Amino acid sequence: MRVRRPVEGEVHVHYSQIYVESDPDSFGPDLRESFAGQSGGLCGAATPGALWLSTGPHTGSVGFTVEVHDQAPPLDPAWEDVVEASYRPVSAGSALVQWAGEASWDLDLEETDYRVRYCAQGMDEAHRQDTRLDDEPQLDCYLLQFWPAPPAPDRVLKQTSATAAYWHDYARRQPPPPTPAERAEAERQARLAQEQAEEERRLAHERWQWGGRSPSRALREVSGNVRGLLVFDLALVHAIDAATPGTQRTTALLAARRACEAAGLTDLDWIAAGLTALAEGRPLPPPLDDPAQAWRALEADPRVPDRTVAQAVPPKRPPFQPPAHNDAHTPVPKRAMLPQITGPAAALVKPPDRAAPPTPDPPPRMSQPHMALPALLGAAEADPLQAALNAVYAAVTAYGEDYQTLLQEIRSACHEQ
Repeated sequence: MRVRRPVEGEVHVHYSQIYVESDPDSFGPDLRESFAGQSGGLCGAATPGALWLSTGPHTGSVGFTVEVHDQAPPLDPAWEDVVEASYRPVSAGSALVQWAGEASWDLDLEETDYRVRYCAQGMDEAHRQDTRLDDEPQLDCYLLQFWPAPPAPDRVLKQTSATAAYWHDYARRQPPPPTPAERAEAERQARLAQEQAEEERRLAHERWQWGGRSPSRALREVSGNVRGLLVFDLALVHAIDAATPGTQRTTALLAARRACEAAGLTDLDWIAAGLTALAEGRPLPPPLDDPAQAWRALEADPRVPDRTVAQAVPPKRPPFQPPAHNDAHTPVPKRAMLPQITGPAAALVKPPDRAAPPTPDPPPRMSQPHMALPALLGAAEADPLQAALNAVYAAVTAYGEDYQTLLQEIRSACHEQ
């Protein structure tokens, strides 16, 4: 008979427990679930892939050996308390794990059915002492044995200690565990609930992004700068979406014209020709018909004004509040506590000025002509909705910090059509 010992020596226990775990996604077994429907209360095997092992002391080191056999080993009569159960790992990563994962030992078990024998000695004396300190003698020891065997009910082979009797009684008072079908149904229901919660959160976040309502199919599918414009004016995005294609074209032309005026570009013949083509419903003329050529023309034309504009800063919005059931386990951040300084050093510490908030850095400045050219190019998009959204967003960046003046005119134009 072959045997290997992946654990031999002492292990530390806390709350009178240590575990065998094989599910990497589990937080460890639960006491009631581990012993559900069992007759023995020392080795809880009712949770798939896990074992709950009870010990005598509350806290301290105990003698512990794990053996893996190729067949059932003989029972040493010296052991005072002995139980058996069936166990099957749910992954190739079985390990003996201390409370809270403080330490673990790889058991290298195959994903097959095992019989488990858990033997104990000295449980009552260790329980009476409760806690074993490092310099105190060992009072109890345990042996955990595995060997391949088909599943079978758990059994109490020997009972000597009052501690084991207490846990056996506890186990026998637990209801039977769920059947595989019941467990599968519970897992299915949990998955459905999780999927529903995730979908509710997604829809809630989408409504928050789009100003309290879901976007139309056209807004979902349009490319370009729809989300860029959203942060500046949610209602305007929906108003442009609801407008007729003709109004969308008019809006795009208005935005392109205002952007070029603000940047001082309308006196350039090739820019003026582009605005005229837009107004007449014609394609943009060269060099505007090729974006790369248009940007080179902007760089090369000495008549382009040297103007800068402060970056447009969108208004602040209330933060997203997920559905209530989704943040039940989300910790609430607490205000950082300032260290309390007492004694002579306190006179040298200047308290923070709570009345004066920190001065924010001014928004960066950008080339206004470079912000305006995309409004003209965007207004020529084939899709009138995309043309309007792109042109208005580019015009907002061209107006910079004065973008509200532009948006007020754009809103009026949308409502007048």
